[in-house]
Amino acid sequence: MKKAREKWLIKRRRENEEQEYHHKRKEAHKIIRNKKKLYIKNVVESIEDQKYNNIRKTYQTIKQFKKGYQHKFNMIRNKKGELAMNTREKEELWKEYFDKLLNTEEPKELIKTGNREINEVEVEELTIEDVKKAMRNLKNNKAAGTDGIHPE
Repeated sequence: MKKAREKWLIKRRRENEEQEYHHKRKEAHKIIRNKKKLYIKNVVESIEDQKYNNIRKTYQTIKQFKKGYQHKFNMIRNKKGELAMNTREKEELWKEYFDKLLNTEEPKELIKTGNREINEVEVEELTIEDVKKAMRNLKNNKAAGTDGIHPE
């Protein structure tokens, strides 16, 4: 298709080159349409095959299929508003951002609420029963908490 278009543009758009270009373009669109139909058919078949074995995977596939293609943006702007394209610039910009965000001074005065300070909150001691109850309430297939322990 690309060669047919170049030929058509170079040779001052003669009628037969123009027809050849349009014919090749039609063929390309037809191929793309057929490939997309085949892909959809394969996805539907895979969903049907796994719907009883792995319900979670089935719903993930359906969700992904419903959303369609999601373009992932990997550009970031610097302070001047220009796009940083190469990896080194992006790394430097993210480093600056997080340094500024995370490396702040601690407040010099403690914030007081009522009669006691925030740092001096009273907490009851945990019992084994409390821990067991909390573990039973955890859900599977969830991310680990701040302690790094997965619920499974």
